[in-house]
Amino acid sequence: MDHTPTSDIPVIDIGRGGGLALLAAARPRADALVDIARRRYSRLALRCGDAVSRAWLRRNASPYCGEIEAVAAHLRVPGVIMLNLSFEWGCTGLVEPDPAGGTRMLRVLDWRLPGLGRHVVVARAGSDAGVYYNVTWPGAVGVLTAMAPGRFSAAIHQAPMRRHGLTFVGDWAKNRASIWRRTALAPAHLLRHVFETCRTYDEARRALAETPLALPVLFLLAGSEPDEACVIERIEDEAVIHEDGGVAGNGWRGPDAFAGCVWSSRGYASDHRIRCLAGVSGRPVDGFDWLVPPVLNPDTRLAVRANAAAGTLSVLGLEGMHPVTSELSFTHNGLGAAQAAD
Repeated sequence: MDHTPTSDIPVIDIGRGGGLALLAAARPRADALVDIARRRYSRLALRCGDAVSRAWLRRNASPYCGEIEAVAAHLRVPGVIMLNLSFEWGCTGLVEPDPAGGTRMLRVLDWRLPGLGRHVVVARAGSDAGVYYNVTWPGAVGVLTAMAPGRFSAAIHQAPMRRHGLTFVGDWAKNRASIWRRTALAPAHLLRHVFETCRTYDEARRALAETPLALPVLFLLAGSEPDEACVIERIEDEAVIHEDGGVAGNGWRGPDAFAGCVWSSRGYASDHRIRCLAGVSGRPVDGFDWLVPPVLNPDTRLAVRANAAAGTLSVLGLEGMHPVTSELSFTHNGLGAAQAAD
């Protein structure tokens, strides 16, 4: 298979138009992703997933429920609502003082759904709190990875799985039943709300740590000052905050986190990924030279470098451990535009 990069990553200015504006600007990419999902999951599975997800959304507290419904209505295919609430991926990330100044976030997202690397976009969104750049896909409404110049960068990691002494499938089903009973925010919706409303690192940190959630999650948060970096481990109504930042995968950092429950890490070799990325800590990086196995693995779809103080963002799309896009690197110039980085 030819893995030569074949597509560039567009930066799309959506203003305050949200998911519908992004969909209108990059509809072919959304159609391609929906087609891939249909081949992978089947139309029946997507219809069933939509039905359950729609019922949950309609009694949920999220301010973005109507936007998801509108995106689904425009695409007019099954699976849009389910995929917007999908939370089945692995991640490796690092937040720490950047040797070049400010605070940096290195972030890798692993997901078994193919096509996400090839069809990634960056949406430049406006809000009351300021501009932010969302690394995302047309048809998606929440935020998984973003950078707000002069404010902060942040990303979501899937949390470890809560075990109940059942089989893997039984534990998974019981956890989904717990989510069904809650009406609090989905993590991706909270992160979008934070980028749209929080003007400072401290405001973002507080919101990510204190807002009730529908399910466990990890947040990586990097501000604009060298001492503004933390990993926030969350269950529905509690938080553990690691103020020193550092590396996170898909397990809790301490074995005693949220005692009383048994947890198992997610994703591909989480502990090995953490140790590998920890080797990058404190040293300058050049492009994506830090993206090596096992941080890079067969499920890797996306790698990101962000520095909110400098207003810089770099993004690379991957499939099968190989780049399928050219590297996008730019600097926000403070005037509402993005300029290619040197």
